[in-house]
Amino acid sequence: MTTAELQRLVEQISQTDFGRPFRHQATFNARLRTTGGRYRLGDHNLEINPKMLTEHDRATLVGVIKHELCHYHLHLAGQSGQHRTKAFQTLLAQVGGLRYAPAPQHRVSKPRQWQVYVCSHCQQRYYRLRRIDVTKLVCGRCHGRLRRQGTVWAVNRPQET
Repeated sequence: MTTAELQRLVEQISQTDFGRPFRHQATFNARLRTTGGRYRLGDHNLEINPKMLTEHDRATLVGVIKHELCHYHLHLAGQSGQHRTKAFQTLLAQVGGLRYAPAPQHRVSKPRQWQVYVCSHCQQRYYRLRRIDVTKLVCGRCHGRLRRQGTVWAVNRPQET
């Protein structure tokens, strides 16, 4: 779905469900991570998370748009568009919008390169994402000298022995 198609969809939902026109811009914002959409008070524009369409169905997208349009129309009418107000809750129930956006799908973690350091005295292993200066740092257990052993690829930090 393009931004122009999203704009037409928002205008259509606003006219049919709310009986009022939508006169501002509706765009996708891929930087939204934990929310389905956002109503911007300053310029009255709507931002929609594109994952509401790619990871979920069209009904979820329409529910998120209705939610944001509740904020929009209440704010332009001079009322509070906060979630906790009775006006918002009744309007959301009337139009059938979503109260909460569905949770995003979990990302698959990529393996990372861990730097391995070993104490020359007690053989304690240390795993770090960044390289450290072995001339300045010493072992936390016995204060022995550290030496860099190499790298290990792992999703999570390997266990220090």
